[in-house]
Amino acid sequence: MLVLLQVTFWLAVAVIAYTFLGYPLLIGLLARIRPHPVRQAEITPPLTLLIPAYNEAAVIARKLENSLGLDYPAHLLEVVVVADGSSDETVDIVSSYAPRGVCLYHQPERRGKAAAINRVMPLLSGEIVVFTDANTLIERQALRRLVRNFADPTVGGVNGEKRVLNGGEGLYWRYESFLKRCDSAVTSVMGAAGEFFAIRRELFQPPEEDSIIEDFVTSLRLVAAGWRVVYEAEAVAREEASPSLAGDWRRRTRIAAGGFQAIGRLRCLLSPAHGLVAWQYVSHRVLRWAVTPFLLAVVYALNPFLLGLPFYRLLFGAQTAFYASALLGYILTRLGRRGGPLQAAFYFCFANAAAWAGFWRYITGRQPVTWEKAR
Repeated sequence: MLVLLQVTFWLAVAVIAYTFLGYPLLIGLLARIRPHPVRQAEITPPLTLLIPAYNEAAVIARKLENSLGLDYPAHLLEVVVVADGSSDETVDIVSSYAPRGVCLYHQPERRGKAAAINRVMPLLSGEIVVFTDANTLIERQALRRLVRNFADPTVGGVNGEKRVLNGGEGLYWRYESFLKRCDSAVTSVMGAAGEFFAIRRELFQPPEEDSIIEDFVTSLRLVAAGWRVVYEAEAVAREEASPSLAGDWRRRTRIAAGGFQAIGRLRCLLSPAHGLVAWQYVSHRVLRWAVTPFLLAVVYALNPFLLGLPFYRLLFGAQTAFYASALLGYILTRLGRRGGPLQAAFYFCFANAAAWAGFWRYITGRQPVTWEKAR
């Protein structure tokens, strides 16, 4: 029994170490020695900037001013807002921008983001459609930098660089950006974030309307079909961190629930027939979203049964110290003090706990497609 406990313990430790350290090292090395460059050119195809907005009155005017001020030929840029179900002043604010060329699509019924996007996609004119959130501000040159990657005929989508300001998430996004850079250099990014994501309109396949993270599913279905979805680090969009832990928790549990849903819908990518893509997808997404959060609990739960061996007492002390530092990080976060290793430890635990909650919401069907944005 003791041997079985040790084997289980170390297998779990090995998977965790591979997921958070081994895979980043391997994909970073592969990106350096075997890169797959993207052909770029300074092109300006007709482009639609699509902004899904539900009750975004607090930020939508700033978003539209930002969008209309981007460095892209005005006659080639269509700015569209789809505001289905909005019950605040969002529709009125967007309507006031009609003289400046902003197009509004609105219906009273709210069926979720995927349904809203599916409804308006056939009505758009751009050769390239750029999805962007209402609370995301795009740097002035970012559109040109994003679309230059479409000069490569193998590229079906491009994900920009999202930077989170004023929060513990910033460390996570720097880590995630590194992985995206490396994944993209080898084959493709393993899922795009909808804050700033472009796609060839002709390749768009409507995701299921109950999709929780439709941007992730849409981008990886392109990859499964043989297209590259690449990462453009110089196309920068900025977003403020969630203003409250409660709002951040709702957002993270929603994404986690969507991750479990997406794994089921993208199971074709688990096939070895996809080669490097399958390895990247399992390592970057499946293990991190659906396996390691539970293995972390397994390692801590098994450790007390092995305390008769001195080395395991040391490991248990180290784990306990880490989780205690995460608790201190939580206290500091509640006090409004941001940054530092304590908060990084807290956000690591916070994200993994959200995966447990998201799994429960997914298997019990308690995660709705519609949601309230964290304010």
